[in-house]
Amino acid sequence: MVKDELIKRSPVRVLEKSIHGGLKAGEIGVIAAPSGIGKTSVLVQIALDKLLQGRKVIHISYTKHTDYVLAWYEDIFDEFIKKKNLENPEEVKNDAVRNRVLLKFSQEGVSGDQVRRSLTALIQDGGFKAEAIIVDGFDFSLQDSGGLARTRNMAEELSVSVWYSCTVKAGDVCDKHGIPAILRDALPSVDVIIALDPRADHIDLKVRKDRDQFNPERMALKLDPKTLLMLEG
Repeated sequence: MVKDELIKRSPVRVLEKSIHGGLKAGEIGVIAAPSGIGKTSVLVQIALDKLLQGRKVIHISYTKHTDYVLAWYEDIFDEFIKKKNLENPEEVKNDAVRNRVLLKFSQEGVSGDQVRRSLTALIQDGGFKAEAIIVDGFDFSLQDSGGLARTRNMAEELSVSVWYSCTVKAGDVCDKHGIPAILRDALPSVDVIIALDPRADHIDLKVRKDRDQFNPERMALKLDPKTLLMLEG
């Protein structure tokens, strides 16, 4: 399979269709689920889809070890090769890596404003014209007051979309729309929320918020519980 066909058939096309064309520049999206359900995998698949299209992505990790993030990129790309029989895989992979920057921060040691300044410098002054920013491992309970609104302003100024993961802890009460309490204060600044819902033999992707609409029609996507790859169905 050639790269263009892989992009055309990507499950990310289904995700984009389910949220009115995907996350746009200046918008914030959140993948919410308990630990170990597949949030990082979904973020990496969204990022890889852009990288395969020759677009630049900045991946921010707030986890202690970034090696596992790189491992996700490697594993998911290898699954693509195995299942799709991709032509010239090493060339495609090298092009993708050149378009990705991986940054590591600690919420305890680095303020949100410092992170935003670093991103602005990288994109504007450093010439790395990213189209998307992926933020993995961010603890929404530790966010600074008004920080997400300032991130949204930054995203608008830089013309980038921003995807976060959000860990939903046991006992976190959800509102009538199924949105966990940890995201309550973030709602005014968040455009899209997708929840991962474990079932008996798969993991459902459910759109909880799509701009001004809550719980729209079912997204025809699921995660394979073994590979955590997105599948149609």
